[in-house]
Amino acid sequence: MKTEFFQQSDIHKLVKLLQNGQVIAFPTETVYGLGVIFDNEAAFKEMVRVKLRPADKPFTLMCASLSQIQAYAVTNPKIDRLIHTYMPGPLTIVMKVQDHVPSWVSLNTGHIGIRISSLPFVRNLIAETGKPLLVPSANKAGDPPAQTGEEALAIFKDEIAAVVAGASISNVPSTVVAAGDTLTLLRAGSIPFADLLKLWEETL
Repeated sequence: MKTEFFQQSDIHKLVKLLQNGQVIAFPTETVYGLGVIFDNEAAFKEMVRVKLRPADKPFTLMCASLSQIQAYAVTNPKIDRLIHTYMPGPLTIVMKVQDHVPSWVSLNTGHIGIRISSLPFVRNLIAETGKPLLVPSANKAGDPPAQTGEEALAIFKDEIAAVVAGASISNVPSTVVAAGDTLTLLRAGSIPFADLLKLWEETL
């Protein structure tokens, strides 16, 4: 496979690659990510292979909008308030998925981390694709993630279909929380957990 290098203006070509089950790399506001359309199991397995990813570590489900989250996840008023306040942005919320979501997406746990990127290009890419993407960081397991298109190409040259030109913005991962009856910090990031918890505990 020859990895092609695309500009962000080539969005329609990138959409076709995703819809055809290919793996691509693209910038987000945190670090570079890899992406595949979420409901293609062969694409999912290929991304696991090229990342050398542990089989028990799930990917983030990246959505284009609040309505897309609601189509695939089970929310509640507290979760909705976090989403409305901090998304799009560097926040990942682990929540229950709806019954129609394929089992491999959540690794049979029934839960997955979901976020909306603050980069318009990423949201447009997902919206044009028509379905959420599974998006881990663009790196081999255990290595630092790529920060630029050139770095992503060096890591995954001739292993994935495409790399999108650009650079990540903050180089700080998203804050990850698990939301259910309570709110739990899973990974510290650019949004302070104290701020999230304060909003979560406010009376509705």
